[in-house]
Amino acid sequence: MQSLPGAFLKKLMMANINARSLTLKSDTDECDSDNSYAINPLDLSTALFLCSDGFLQQEMTLKMSMCQFAVPLLLPNCDTEQNTLMLWALRDIVKKFRLSSQIDTKSFIEERIVLSDIPMVSFVRLGESNLSKSNMLNKLLSNPDTFVHHDMDCGDIPRKISNGLVEISWYLPCGNRNIDRFTKPVAFANLRGDIRSFKKQFSFLCQISEAIYMFSDELEADSEVLKDINTELFLVVNSQRKTFTGDKVTHVIEKKGKNEAAFVKTLQSSVGDVIKKCQNKCTIEKMSGMARQMGILVDEDSDECQSARKMADEITSNIKDTVKFKDKQLPLQGKIWKELSQLEKERCRLRKAGGQEIEHYKSSLRIKEKELREEQQRFYMTEAMTNFIIGMSSSEVERPYFLKWMRIYLDNLSRQNLSGLREEYKMLQEKESADKKYIADLDRQKKHIADLDRQISDCSLGLEHFLRELGQLYEAACSLPESSLQRKQMEHLPGLCAQMLLDGFPIELVDGDASNIPLKWISAVLTQLHALVDSNSKIWVVTVLGVQSTGKSTLLNTMFGVQFAVSSGRCTRGAFMLLIKVNKDLKEELKCDFIMVIDTEGLKSPDLAQLDDSYEHDNELATLVIGLSDVTIINMAMENSTEMKDILQIVVHAFIRMKEVGKKPVCHFVHQNVPDMSAHDNNMRDRKKLLEQLNEMTQAAAKMENKEEITKFTDMMEYDPDTSSWYIPGLWNGTPPMVPVNAGYSEAVYDFKKSLMQDFKKSRKNYDLTHFLKWTQSLWESVKFENFIFSFRNSLVADAYSRLCSEYNGWEWTFQKEMYNWMIGAETNIYNFGMTVLNPQITISYMLNDLMGEASEKLSVGEKEIQNNLITYFKKQDGHVNLVEKYREDFVSSAKTLRRETQNTVSNTLLGAVEIREGMTELDNIKSSQASTMEKKVLSLLKTCRQNKSDLSEQNLIEEFERMWEKTVSEIKFRGLTRRDVAQDAFSILHDHLSTRSGYVQSLLVGNRLDDYGEIPFVVESGDWWQKTKGFVMRLNRAHRRMKLQELCDYIITRCQDFITQKVGSKTDYHSTYIKELLKIIDRRSQQNNKSKVSEECEVKLKLHICGIAARTFQKKHDDFIAVNDPRKCLKQSKNKYLTDFIDLFNNRDQCQKKAEEFSKLLQPAVQDYVTKMIGPDVVDEMKTGKGSQEYSTRTSFQFSILKQLLTDGEYEKYKGYINHYEKFVKDLLLDRIFQQLSKDRSLEKLEKKHLSEIVKIITAAISNIRNTTNTVKDIKTFIQNMCYALGEKLVFPKDGLDSIMTLNYSEKTEEFADYLTDCVREMDRSLAAEYDKGGDIETRLRSLPFKPQDKMFTSLFGCGEVCPFCHASCEAGGKDHTKHFSSIHRSKGLSAWRYKETKVLVIDICSSLVISGGSFYISSTAEEPYPYKDYQKYFPDWNIDGDSSMEATDYWKYVMATFNERIATDTDALPADIPEDWKALTPEDALKSLEKSFNIED
Repeated sequence: MQSLPGAFLKKLMMANINARSLTLKSDTDECDSDNSYAINPLDLSTALFLCSDGFLQQEMTLKMSMCQFAVPLLLPNCDTEQNTLMLWALRDIVKKFRLSSQIDTKSFIEERIVLSDIPMVSFVRLGESNLSKSNMLNKLLSNPDTFVHHDMDCGDIPRKISNGLVEISWYLPCGNRNIDRFTKPVAFANLRGDIRSFKKQFSFLCQISEAIYMFSDELEADSEVLKDINTELFLVVNSQRKTFTGDKVTHVIEKKGKNEAAFVKTLQSSVGDVIKKCQNKCTIEKMSGMARQMGILVDEDSDECQSARKMADEITSNIKDTVKFKDKQLPLQGKIWKELSQLEKERCRLRKAGGQEIEHYKSSLRIKEKELREEQQRFYMTEAMTNFIIGMSSSEVERPYFLKWMRIYLDNLSRQNLSGLREEYKMLQEKESADKKYIADLDRQKKHIADLDRQISDCSLGLEHFLRELGQLYEAACSLPESSLQRKQMEHLPGLCAQMLLDGFPIELVDGDASNIPLKWISAVLTQLHALVDSNSKIWVVTVLGVQSTGKSTLLNTMFGVQFAVSSGRCTRGAFMLLIKVNKDLKEELKCDFIMVIDTEGLKSPDLAQLDDSYEHDNELATLVIGLSDVTIINMAMENSTEMKDILQIVVHAFIRMKEVGKKPVCHFVHQNVPDMSAHDNNMRDRKKLLEQLNEMTQAAAKMENKEEITKFTDMMEYDPDTSSWYIPGLWNGTPPMVPVNAGYSEAVYDFKKSLMQDFKKSRKNYDLTHFLKWTQSLWESVKFENFIFSFRNSLVADAYSRLCSEYNGWEWTFQKEMYNWMIGAETNIYNFGMTVLNPQITISYMLNDLMGEASEKLSVGEKEIQNNLITYFKKQDGHVNLVEKYREDFVSSAKTLRRETQNTVSNTLLGAVEIREGMTELDNIKSSQASTMEKKVLSLLKTCRQNKSDLSEQNLIEEFERMWEKTVSEIKFRGLTRRDVAQDAFSILHDHLSTRSGYVQSLLVGNRLDDYGEIPFVVESGDWWQKTKGFVMRLNRAHRRMKLQELCDYIITRCQDFITQKVGSKTDYHSTYIKELLKIIDRRSQQNNKSKVSEECEVKLKLHICGIAARTFQKKHDDFIAVNDPRKCLKQSKNKYLTDFIDLFNNRDQCQKKAEEFSKLLQPAVQDYVTKMIGPDVVDEMKTGKGSQEYSTRTSFQFSILKQLLTDGEYEKYKGYINHYEKFVKDLLLDRIFQQLSKDRSLEKLEKKHLSEIVKIITAAISNIRNTTNTVKDIKTFIQNMCYALGEKLVFPKDGLDSIMTLNYSEKTEEFADYLTDCVREMDRSLAAEYDKGGDIETRLRSLPFKPQDKMFTSLFGCGEVCPFCHASCEAGGKDHTKHFSSIHRSKGLSAWRYKETKVLVIDICSSLVISGGSFYISSTAEEPYPYKDYQKYFPDWNIDGDSSMEATDYWKYVMATFNERIATDTDALPADIPEDWKALTPEDALKSLEKSFNIED
């Protein structure tokens, strides 16, 4: 029983005509015949009306009226025995009808039923009657279900609370005499029960009725109930009897002898005569006065309702001329707002710039906008708006009444004002169709129609206009200073509108008249709404799109029980959003707190067809709402097939754009007005045809959008023609106005709704209002561009992309760090070859192959881990990962590129190490040979001396050793290293390097020697600067161009000198790999710099110059190495050691301590080298995880931090360095930041000591492990060999130093040696820790690191190295292998020394403005004609340059240009730029705000 009211309401809200046919389901068959639980439909509806508030009562009566159910006029309350006139409940019912006199003009009457002067006849019963009053009424109305009767489901159940109920229904003609039963409208009232029991109701009906039709089988002349009848009384009887007497009975209608049809015709004729004669019509509104006099309650008499009515009346009662009212009382939304809207779009499209400089034109737009806002601010708050805000601010109970009264009054006004204009509009449209052959007339007609459309727009006045004014009041105030009183007074307005939205009232999202979104206002409203619901604002968004007047609003109203306007005198304009609260039971299932429904104006609207930009308008609207929605309903009427095709075209474009930003809404096609119940099966062919059409349109649209990889509709979304196509019958079951809603309509809509709910349940999305708000802001900014650019201007996409980049950078660094650590170990193993590899059969080549195989395996594992991380990341449900799905392949490719580059680095490093190690083999062999010879001689001498029994003093031993030494040295044939000619070697490598180039390039080497190069500074000669290769050439003077090229060459020389200095600092000999590496550096640096292309001639000269410098430097290094490693000199240096070992051996002294000290001295530099190698990655970690680490998480974040610091410093030289020498500037900046970071808390010392402690533990563990293997370690020599083997991946041991320790080392006291070595290592630990504690110059120590953290961070943050082809802003795209380059902020071309050729004045244009303008550029120096900036991607397909519409987005570089204009001009040999006045007014604060906006940085 408890579920029955809810079920009835649910059916009723869906306008289901079977709502009253609900019965209780029984658990047993026995209960089927038991009526004890059954309820009469009238009792059910009466109970619901009694339990409902005024707003639900309105909803119920509206839906009942749509179903052609009779609605309550007088509602009885059996508890209080009071009756209530349901005036408020009936106020929402609006009826349309046409009199027979209007049939020719096709005009009609539309008005609120409570205000209609419609004559009423009442049907009552006295005593018993064999005739069913309600049944006769239904037959009279030609509708079997208007009034509940005995033969309906449960109609025979005795009524318990509905006796005394007066119901009302209306007969409204359609103007067709063949159909209409009555030529004029008539109201029928039906009193339930015997009038003797309900005298007050009967008396009231007598007062308001033109006639009373009394059904009775008996009538007494003196009956009291008939005494006060003052209207015509018709007695309706089955058969006449003698008892029917009395003066009051003027007419008797007898059924006897007539069948039902004839009897109904008699009744019809009688009622027709009554309404023809009627004089005193009475509206339901006027009936309220009589009701009050008779003691009948009126539902509108509550204090809240009357107070709200009074407030609404104060606003609307004086509106005589809508246009004048809007001009005087709603001034902000008129011409000013429309001009502001046009300015907004012009900012994005720059169509009217003409020959003006773009930035000056944009400045003029900004000034105009400021003036318009100031004009708005000069208006005082009008009386109407003051009263409206008071009404909006009223109590929680009163406010909904106020808004409803406002809507009622305004709709009434619009209906009155628009009826005449609509008629004229329709006549003109018909005339236009008839006169199409007369072109001149047609043009006049179009102008007239456009003028009428403007008048209709001007005369239309609804609640949205008042809310629009609120929005403009708020937006105008937002442009005032924050401390302004006027601004503070407006801060509460968004909260009022948010509460209204929460109360279930729709608000305007897109202004239908200005075709614009007041973004600040909407943002504030949604932010307030988010706060009102305590951030519990997860939403699903449902949108409907389709041709005008195809029932979109009705579909939404039926589906969700909402109230989008469907008959307020004009179709929906713009887009309205409405919020539906999800009840607790469904929240978990649907994963949302609210469903937002967006209703849009019809696409292909005849109202807008006269406008030149109507197609563009439709495109904008479709793209916006599809972008905002989770479910898009494409509503199509079957009869509009041509227009349907146009709609599909617009929709397909929108879906393609959404796919680009990762948005994939669910799409359903709803075909309305499909009559056949088997339409779904019968239309299988149509569905197939629709899909074919969609595929064709997708291909065409994809071509237009330059997305030709999209070939079919299903490439954009999951779409199944069978489950995503819905066929819904027509709304009305016949010809209105006297037909009910089609039962099949509501059932089909209900099935569709259930499918939508399943879509919600399946989805993984979980977004809230803040997400919706960001999408609204981003999408609207995007659609304002005529070519619908969707890119990183979208803050949500930018945020999601930033997160992905940050994650990927973390994975990339983990991979690189792991490979670096492995590579250092492998390189150390190679350098230790011969000392740690004890198997003589293993060659260094074998070792290299083994390491290469191991590297390949580790690289594969590392790459796979990154790929798996990407897969896992894109499976996440949060972080908006769907928005960056299209970048997934970029990062997959980047992981492959990372692996490939790392493999090359590892391979080159290991090959270089092998070559260096092999290069040392000759020297090692010489030293080993000498050491072996000398060891044998010393051992021979020792044997000789011991055989001599006489005691030899130390002096004697020295003398014997000296003789042996001199003799041995004289016998040894000393053969040093062969001196190489480094210049000749380098020239040969350079020749091979250029061997694949053109003959001209190779000819430049002929006759040159490196000895002739590198001694004097490198100078770019006048013939070198011109770029002979194809590319974009700036229109700069040659001197400046040469200067830029000179700067590039100087920079490359500096980088190469840094490399040369680093190699000179190593203790190894020169190797040819050094020259090869230098040539790679030159190529890489020159290719990375796109600002100044290096000609082939200049390239060769530069390489000769650098190789010349390198040859001289490396020749000196090589000569010094040969001198230091001269065999005779080295042997002489070790003489004293041989002597002391000889004496110790002769005297049998313990060598354990001595050898331990010697070995620890060998360990110390190796340990220091290890610490130095390991610190670099740790410094990077310190920067990436310490304070301010967010700045290094992505390239975009890093760019922001640099530009912010430049702004804070405010120094021109730093800006100059950033623009002209980006790499050097950033590396120096990184080094400085690292220096500052490591200076805090002695971070560098802590890192050094951490790695010292780490390696000491490894050494100590190795000593302990070897000590415990005494069975294989027989002497100290073996002990040391095992130590080298154990530490072979960590420490590099010098072979000559190790050989020196091993020589004459035969002690077997390994335990003592281990103890001494442990002590020595401990002492070394203390000594080095103390040395690290001293600190020293951090910058010098950082520069000496083999792994330079500033270089590694730069490589990670520098990215691909590409720069914008126009302004040279750096690319910020993530990964190494992205397909598109982008930059968050572009700059004025004058900053990169662009100037006008004729005047030499610096150019201030910014490319992000130029790409949306009508301007043009030259692709090369030889181009004869310019190309449009709008088509820049044809020539630079790898670049995305976002159009700047915000005016403020590039304020940062405008401020810089304005501030340093004079100095830039001086530096570039140009004249200062003509700076717009608003640029000069910019402050550092403005620049910072602009920067934060461009980089999507939130406060």
